[in-house]
Amino acid sequence: MENLLPVIRNAARALIVRDDRILLLRKQGYSDGERFALPGGGQDPGETLRQALLRECQEEIATRVLIHDLVHVADYFKVRDTDPPSTRHLVEFLFRCEVQDTYVPMNGEHPDKHQVEVVWVPLDALADIPLYPRSLAAFLGRRSAAAAGIYMGVID
Repeated sequence: MENLLPVIRNAARALIVRDDRILLLRKQGYSDGERFALPGGGQDPGETLRQALLRECQEEIATRVLIHDLVHVADYFKVRDTDPPSTRHLVEFLFRCEVQDTYVPMNGEHPDKHQVEVVWVPLDALADIPLYPRSLAAFLGRRSAAAAGIYMGVID
């Protein structure tokens, strides 16, 4: 693996599904076009995973989420857009979450660098969009059959 950064970072992500739609961040500004991602991000020193997820959701999707169970844990080697290119090792913790029934998708006060909007995407459309990490689409498509607390190995 080329230019692997020496620090492993935990990241907490929110799986928010309502009426067969999933809440995603839409991002632009990448060389390969737009991308979609789950809300959430890196855990800061002194934070629990739950605290990190609450903070990240407030920053990115402008709402407090209700955090339920851990759905999966996976290793993710994220290629970073740096010069020279580098790779960051993330340990991804995906939690099933809810937003209030009245929630309207919107960017929070501190969205991700490339984030342009927050959108509801039909679950059956996941295979047709550039969701990152890419292998999440297959997992999320069979989420109802998946047991909670799965270690998925390496995702891409």
